[in-house]
Amino acid sequence: MAGKLYLCATPIGNLGDITARTLECLKQVDIIAAEDTRNSMKLMTHFDIHTPLTCYHEYNKYDKADKLVGELLAGKDIALITDAGTPAISDPGEVLVRKCQEAGVGVTSLPGPSAVITALTLSGLPTRRFAFEGFLPQDKTERREILKELKDEYRTVVLYEAPHHLINTLSELNEYFGDRKLTIARELTKKHEEILKFTVCEALSYYEHEEPRGEFVLVLEGRDRQKAEAEKRAFYEEMSPKEHVEKYISEGMDRKTAMKQAAKDRGVSKRDIYNALL
Repeated sequence: MAGKLYLCATPIGNLGDITARTLECLKQVDIIAAEDTRNSMKLMTHFDIHTPLTCYHEYNKYDKADKLVGELLAGKDIALITDAGTPAISDPGEVLVRKCQEAGVGVTSLPGPSAVITALTLSGLPTRRFAFEGFLPQDKTERREILKELKDEYRTVVLYEAPHHLINTLSELNEYFGDRKLTIARELTKKHEEILKFTVCEALSYYEHEEPRGEFVLVLEGRDRQKAEAEKRAFYEEMSPKEHVEKYISEGMDRKTAMKQAAKDRGVSKRDIYNALL
């Protein structure tokens, strides 16, 4: 009979945030797969856990996932932990979960600390809908494409960032998003936790004089829908209805669809567009 994979959330700062269920699981499984065994050993020592540790991280996530699935199929129970927070969120654990599901191995999650949720709830920004991007990619082309996509995102946007990249990322946010509201959560749940309310420009100015330290979660205000709609209407009002329709035709739309889209853009009926073209 196959074993089971347990996704165990670990503290993001304060060790007291670990759950009793997670502690029990970590003591009872056969193996703990950890992102950094040296870092996880501190947690194990603190809670007197003696379960064998094995490395599972970004650089071995495919080959090691196959080996761990083999152990699970042989009947061993495995707990997956990350350095801090919930496994498989901005984490190689997603690969192991997928491979387990493909192999028919059971997977369950033991809920607990998560930096993205903790920062979001402390931000004071809308929480009903949000877009979590994690760490932006280092590849410049991919990074630009993602920032362009996020620029038009109406939901609250949550990003992770390391201290040595913070100023560069704030500069990019200012370039792509403008001076929106921004909450910066630093060192969450730790002794020196800070929740700072800025605009993007204010944050950039602050950290040009204050050395960034610790791990950061950036919670950025989404695009203002009413303002965006007003800007769009103003843009289209600069065109005549004929120019508006011809713009869409030049992009490949047929005339009927172009008229319908132009009417929608301008907040008028299709008949109004038709009459304007006569």
